[in-house]
Amino acid sequence: MDQLSAMRVFVRVVETGNFTRAAATLNMPKTTVTNLVQSLESHLRTTLLNRTTRKVMVTTDGALYYERAMQIISELDELDGSMSNSQSQPSGRLRVEMAGAFADLLVIPNLCDFHTRFPQIRLDIGVGDRLVDYIAENVDCALRAGTLTDQSLIARKVGEISMSAYAAPLYIRKFGAPERPQDLEEDHLAVGYLNAQSSRVRSLEFHRDDETVEITPRYVVSVNDARTYVNAAISGMGIAQSPRFMVKEAVEKGELVEVLSDWHCGSLPLYIVYPQTRHLSNKVRVFVDWLAKLVQNLKVEESREQMRKAS
Repeated sequence: MDQLSAMRVFVRVVETGNFTRAAATLNMPKTTVTNLVQSLESHLRTTLLNRTTRKVMVTTDGALYYERAMQIISELDELDGSMSNSQSQPSGRLRVEMAGAFADLLVIPNLCDFHTRFPQIRLDIGVGDRLVDYIAENVDCALRAGTLTDQSLIARKVGEISMSAYAAPLYIRKFGAPERPQDLEEDHLAVGYLNAQSSRVRSLEFHRDDETVEITPRYVVSVNDARTYVNAAISGMGIAQSPRFMVKEAVEKGELVEVLSDWHCGSLPLYIVYPQTRHLSNKVRVFVDWLAKLVQNLKVEESREQMRKAS
């Protein structure tokens, strides 16, 4: 038995959900796929898959073997790629973690372009702003915003996103608009954003000329997801400091309006992070470069929009 081939076949069966689809994607006879998986189970002396007439279910041992097999296959693919001088067609599975707002509003709308450029890369995108065990979960990299606190990770900055403060018309009718940042500590409410790494509500910074104000806002609700954060502001729960691209639609609909516009909220830095135990493979490198270009284009669009408003 070719154990590596059997391992790849097993992984594809798990990913596709049955032997027929796995055989089709691998361009193999179904009997060959079945025999390889059975040989692998015999070699390991355990059952990896439970078969029924309609579907295949992974056993507990099968799930553990799948995760380790994926890591081995990924590392082999990266090793093969690193031995080649060609950077044009990286291939293999790339698992990326990112917050839902960045996935929905930035990455997914442009993903066809990435696939056109790199058709041999299969992207597995995990959505959520959570702590990740990169090794155990076989995560290649993650898109993270703001200040990084995990010193065990290597970080590459891919750009910065402009921020502004916003409130719902409902909130302004009830409480009025803040006149200065300090009002958010005294007479006004903000929506709190809970940092997943520190479990603390994020402080807010405002800049004007040479003056910088950092405040710990008053809040009655805090959340740990960017989309929920914006929705809480739309519902009138407080003032939110958000990247402009995340609230563009809400502003156009009149659901949010900018407040404290004479103060700058700075920029939110974006990083691609990955564990020190993994080198920056070709597939990660091209994804990072592509993402950096997306952020750059976003900044250009925002600058044009600001110029149109000013004129």
